[in-house]
Amino acid sequence: MSRPVVGLAGCVEKGRFGNWNEVCDLLPRSYSEAIARAGGMPLVLPPHEALIEAPDDALRLVDALILTGGSDIDPASYGVEADPHSKPTFPLRDAVEVALARRAAELDRPLLGICRGMQLLNVAFGGDLEQHLPDRLGHARHSLRPGFFGDHEVRLAPGSLAARVAGAERHAVKSFHHQGVGRLGDGLEASGCSADEDLVEAIEAPERRFALGVLWHPEEDERSPVIAALVAEARAAAEQAREPAAAER
Repeated sequence: MSRPVVGLAGCVEKGRFGNWNEVCDLLPRSYSEAIARAGGMPLVLPPHEALIEAPDDALRLVDALILTGGSDIDPASYGVEADPHSKPTFPLRDAVEVALARRAAELDRPLLGICRGMQLLNVAFGGDLEQHLPDRLGHARHSLRPGFFGDHEVRLAPGSLAARVAGAERHAVKSFHHQGVGRLGDGLEASGCSADEDLVEAIEAPERRFALGVLWHPEEDERSPVIAALVAEARAAAEQAREPAAAER
């Protein structure tokens, strides 16, 4: 079969190129490269108002969905006021991705949230966030150098989806974030934490075929098997969807 299509929720950021300084739909190329290496076809989905009411218009184009990293999520989307440390937000992106995540879960479409995407997944399922982890942890080791990913290890629950896709119960990861999940959303379980502290690093929905959030960035590590596992699941889902259609012909 042709490559399974993996949708990537796109960012909205100010961008400078040539003589122009514009608001852009964009995404780091590492995401599409990781999908392509794994045998998938990346498709960037820019946040657009129409997708809030009609997420199926985007989801019918893809076999799986990745909620990508980026800026902070608007605290209003989970019912609290902004912390002084919160960074600028883009509420339209939040609303679009909440709609996409909820509908992808309803359709049981393979779904992966990465860093901000893990946090968005938790919000979409009705949970909330810790807005500034250094306040609780007493350090900023997860966001030491702007523009650079830090290396550390995570511990993953035996038998969990997170452990299966990582291929081990301890996994070296690359991350950069100052927020994390707070109260877990409905139907979600914490399935991983940082190796040296009680910080949730992976969440999943056991009742879904593949709904996983990771606080690290597997697209930045060519050795990571996480995105390849999503692409494999997307391929399997696409093949299953085609079988009934073929039987009807």
